Amino acid sequence: MTINSLYIYDRHCICVYYQDWHRTKRPKPAVEGGILVAVSQAVSPAASQTNNENNPGISSGFSSPRNTLSSSTGIVVAMNEVQNQLPTTPQQTQAPVGSSSTGLPFDEEAKLVYGVVISLRNMIKKLSGRDEQFVNYRTSAYKLHLFETLSGYKFVMLSDPKTDSLRFVLRQIYIGPFLEYVVRNPLVKMDSREQGIDNEYFRASVDRLVRGLSVFS
Repeated sequence: MTINSLYIYDRHCICVYYQDWHRTKRPKPAVEGGILVAVSQAVSPAASQTNNENNPGISSGFSSPRNTLSSSTGIVVAMNEVQNQLPTTPQQTQAPVGSSSTGLPFDEEAKLVYGVVISLRNMIKKLSGRDEQFVNYRTSAYKLHLFETLSGYKFVMLSDPKTDSLRFVLRQIYIGPFLEYVVRNPLVKMDSREQGIDNEYFRASVDRLVRGLSVFS
């Protein structure tokens, strides 16, 4: 059993975060202007990487020293202390040579995933009533898991079709790393419609949490 990818959508239906682990068919980079800045380096347009090289204040992993807080003290991490305090984060997994692609730019893929989630959720509410919740569905190729917050954020995870429900994992990501490094960080722009979650502490924490699961292999 494997975990393939994670998408986070805000209340404006925009993908603000993406991370993958066991994908064999990787998405193509998004078209210029198709996704927000700092959603994921692996799927951002090539022009964004060029801009990062011209702007030394933005790291290749979208680490933002102004968007991090010390988890133990709540003190804003100073600019000149970033190199010593940033956690060790695994590099974004690169696609193996010769690996296949989905044939879709990431911005189109993100829209399709969100569209499927909203369509199935609305269908379930109409057929089963408002008390019924859509939490996952399965195909022969993958299983989609959904956790939605009261504030409208949607955490979507794709996994092996034989995997049990991972809704509790999505909830752990929300009440743990998301609240700690995103919601409680006054320097992170929430619902800005201009920038994704470019917080290296959050990305590292999500990676450790997912890799520590018994279903991760």
